[in-house]
Amino acid sequence: MTYSTAYTSSGNYPINLVDQTGKGIEISIHAPSSYICVNRERILPEWKNKFCFWVVLVLQNSRCQLFKTTTEIEAEKERLREKFMRFGFDLAFNLRDRSYVTDLIDPRTGYPLFSRPGRIPHDDTAAVQALLGYDVIKNKCRVIIHPKWRTAVYPSVLISQAPPVIMEWSIKSIAPMHGWEEI
Repeated sequence: MTYSTAYTSSGNYPINLVDQTGKGIEISIHAPSSYICVNRERILPEWKNKFCFWVVLVLQNSRCQLFKTTTEIEAEKERLREKFMRFGFDLAFNLRDRSYVTDLIDPRTGYPLFSRPGRIPHDDTAAVQALLGYDVIKNKCRVIIHPKWRTAVYPSVLISQAPPVIMEWSIKSIAPMHGWEEI
């Protein structure tokens, strides 16, 4: 199987959405990074025989910069994690109902939610750095530097065997149920 670097059928990369408060959400579909390919069995042991899969990056613009550790920032991370989990569960179950193996990576722990956890966690920040080329600040918690949002960005990951065109259609169908509109 030959992968492209990033994919949406319309060529509109990434899928740009906005939530009800006007904050942006960017979703893109990628071939797995070399780190995920090399460490697949250690991250997702049940996926060792799954040769064709895609990584969906979900970036949410946060209300505040996320480079420090404060009560306010931790609450914002939890709020964004919950938003991703609600959206991600709907997307994952939609794809799983179509017989595509799909899993969410818990942004807090780095471990899959539907598969048996591996020996090492997945690193969402490293995936964004590898797949999108964004810089990262390395402090207590690694933080992405988004070209527009700076450090006000919360990354999340879903992994699926669904073809990108199916994932894109599902993303665009499910997003409005979560108050996310395409822009």
